[in-house]
Amino acid sequence: MMYKDFEEVVAYATKLRHYLHANPELTWHEFETAGTIRQVLDEHGIAWSECARTGTVATLAQQAKGEHIGLRADIDALPLQEDTGLEYASNNPQCMHACGHDGHTATLIAAAIWLKQHEDKLPGPVTLIFQPAEEGGHGAKAMLESGYLDRIDFIYGWHNWPAIKFGQALCPEGIIMAGNGTFHITLNGVGGHSSQPEICKDPVLAASAVTQALQQIVSRQIAPQKVCVVSVTSIEAASGLTTIPDRAGLHGSIRVSDNDMRDEVAASIKQITVDVAKAYGVEAEVEFRTRYSATINDPEAAHKARELLRRQLGKEFQSDHLSPVMASEDFSYYLEKIPGAFMLIGSDDADNTPCHNVKYDFNDKLIEPVSRVLMQLANLSVEF
Repeated sequence: MMYKDFEEVVAYATKLRHYLHANPELTWHEFETAGTIRQVLDEHGIAWSECARTGTVATLAQQAKGEHIGLRADIDALPLQEDTGLEYASNNPQCMHACGHDGHTATLIAAAIWLKQHEDKLPGPVTLIFQPAEEGGHGAKAMLESGYLDRIDFIYGWHNWPAIKFGQALCPEGIIMAGNGTFHITLNGVGGHSSQPEICKDPVLAASAVTQALQQIVSRQIAPQKVCVVSVTSIEAASGLTTIPDRAGLHGSIRVSDNDMRDEVAASIKQITVDVAKAYGVEAEVEFRTRYSATINDPEAAHKARELLRRQLGKEFQSDHLSPVMASEDFSYYLEKIPGAFMLIGSDDADNTPCHNVKYDFNDKLIEPVSRVLMQLANLSVEF
């Protein structure tokens, strides 16, 4: 299938985006999504391989001698009930593309089609990466473990960002998105009647004290120049109105700039929880789970990405949005193994509904400029 101009490709990709939005699938269950991607690649003569079950990789210009570039899009959706009222709203209950992965996929498809149509102009190989399970499923790790990406010299990815104005972007050298982890605390006390607190060991009171103490890690144990967030996000201590329970649970998350700080904060959470619980006569069990590392851009790759963003978006493209952004990304796995850069590209042009919101929708206006940037990152020099 051949296209006369790139606008036709963008129109095709936009229609595909709406189809993907209407048919979302959750992490590690993206079977129909993968099938759709592979069908599109087949229709455009792009050979592909299955990777990490629902992932797909395709390499163009495999015999070219120049830099081997990787371009990644994520494909999974979120467990949310969509409330947009869109004509192409999700057909699947409690599942929606609330983070824009449908748009990321469609944008890479647009780039893939045009790159294939000009494959003979590519100076080096280009691997297209359609990755599952970004939303907490460590899909990037599984893609790397497959071995399909071993020969890539530089890798690039991006995320639409509603907090940044359309036409602006963020791609710093060094850290762009935080690392994260979660903590899970159980406080074991002795329950009883609320009229006799003196013979109980109250885990609810201990839970409130632990919560207050943990919130002071950042303000009193971490240097103000360092990037860190500690949040207790839930307290569970179900009981009757006149009953002190035996047990209370606390859960929360941290955001950090590097793995050393993650280990430091995890140790502080455990020590503080145990010590505070002891003061209330309560025993504490603390589990810390590491998730994603910080997403850290290679200076050379970030410089190249910024230059191409400037050419595409204009000289005022650079956003003043604070960085690093404290959200996390499993693109960090790639950047730990392969030099590259991750870009946050603004999508706010009057509607800045945030990602992970039931009223969110990807901004289709991003498909054309971002796909052009991706093709230029792949070193395609042909006019389009």
